[in-house]
Amino acid sequence: MTEERKHAILFAATLLSARKLIELDPDKPTMAKQFFVDRAIEDAAFILERIDHRWPTEAKTRAV
Repeated sequence: MTEERKHAILFAATLLSARKLIELDPDKPTMAKQFFVDRAIEDAAFILERIDHRWPTEAKTRAV
């Protein structure tokens, strides 16, 4: 997995989990935080896979 793809997943997961995380008390430790973040990462990865499937990237060739 490329660094660009990791950053895209991180950004998407942040957006997907922000709404749920904002509802939780930041000072109270809870397993729900980890659940929401893990779920958001899985959702973001799924979205990126669907994008890759629908619009595949062309292989880049290097000129030597």
